[in-house]
Amino acid sequence: MTSLNAGVIVIRLLVAFFLQRELTDIVGKSGYAKIGSLRNLLQMLTSITSFGVFNGVVKYVADFKENSEQLQKLFSTTFVFTVLGSVTSFLILFFGAEIISKYFFYTTEFAYLVKVVAVVVPFIAIQRVFNGIVHGLSDYKKFAKIELFAYLLGAGLTLYLLYNYSLDGALLAIAVIPVIQVMVMLFIFIKVLRRYVRFSEISFKAPYAKSLLAFSLMSFVATVLVNYVEIDIRSMLANRLSEDDAGIWTGMTTLSKNYMVFSGAIFTLYVVPKFTGIHTEAGFKKELFNIYKTLLPLFGIGMLVIYFLRFQFIEYIFIDFDEMAPLFKWQLLGDFVKLAALILLHQFIAKKMVRNFIFTELFSLILFYVFSYALVDNYGVEGIVFAHFVRYVLYFLLVFFLVMRYFKKQKNTSETLNT
Repeated sequence: MTSLNAGVIVIRLLVAFFLQRELTDIVGKSGYAKIGSLRNLLQMLTSITSFGVFNGVVKYVADFKENSEQLQKLFSTTFVFTVLGSVTSFLILFFGAEIISKYFFYTTEFAYLVKVVAVVVPFIAIQRVFNGIVHGLSDYKKFAKIELFAYLLGAGLTLYLLYNYSLDGALLAIAVIPVIQVMVMLFIFIKVLRRYVRFSEISFKAPYAKSLLAFSLMSFVATVLVNYVEIDIRSMLANRLSEDDAGIWTGMTTLSKNYMVFSGAIFTLYVVPKFTGIHTEAGFKKELFNIYKTLLPLFGIGMLVIYFLRFQFIEYIFIDFDEMAPLFKWQLLGDFVKLAALILLHQFIAKKMVRNFIFTELFSLILFYVFSYALVDNYGVEGIVFAHFVRYVLYFLLVFFLVMRYFKKQKNTSETLNT
């Protein structure tokens, strides 16, 4: 699965680098900051429109893929959640377009774009739920095809509109990409979906509401709050320093997200299903070691390559973003520790340890927020990426402690029952 995913990611990265080059060259630093804000908004909507059920769908589809009755109950509940989330999101976005435009883009002139996003909202919800089904079935090959084709079509549309309409065109293309993703997913995956989802039997009932709401809460913290903090820090940079500085930081985080995409599919396609079936500390440590020895060296080598080629990245991909150069070391170190921590964190999702998940995520966000505000005045944008590094070192230590404590509690409980 790693090899298959690596091939897709390599192609994606090559396309992404060319896309970033054209975007930074044409829209500039301040324009790139606005693109970052739009992407944050869309990320928040992936959670809000689907009530954050993605990880729940992954888990329960993996558990019940041979039990059609339970799957129908799951999909009926998911349908109720997505309708409620989509309708609410549409109303807020459409009728609050000017206020939202002012907050995200520092001007009301992009209110039309917010209304476009409002219309796209149902596709965002559908794409997220269908993606959860693909992950739950662990259909690696189809997932790779969907990811690659959807990305290539989205990149092509972005370039076409960027060349013809500059910043407005790029923003519009990014806003409608969820529609492309749904179309590609249906084209490639419709036969499998029909096998597991009996659409005619889906009802407006929510028998799995209680079970899925735990995942909704985790998703709200992990997606909505994370993106809110990112938007707030970008606004703080624009106000305290300049919009160009906000664009520089956005460029660094975009590069980071491009290579961290590799890990996302592995977490949901492999790590969560694997951790779900492990119930002993010895079994967990063995699997954790296997994942670490496979992924961490690959990421470490990749990050070293990126670091030593950082000036080339700036020259050929992030045009005129020279101020990015000092940011690489802290961002890359932070991302390496983040990867190690996130692998551990998925034990919380696999075992539905809601309180531990929320506590660690809030701990991470608060650290990042406080350190960023404390360091920016003296160290500028570099202070933000240093805060990113420190945050994930402390986060890793906390997550490791809580995961090990979970297994010790399980062991003590088992020994008590046996005696």
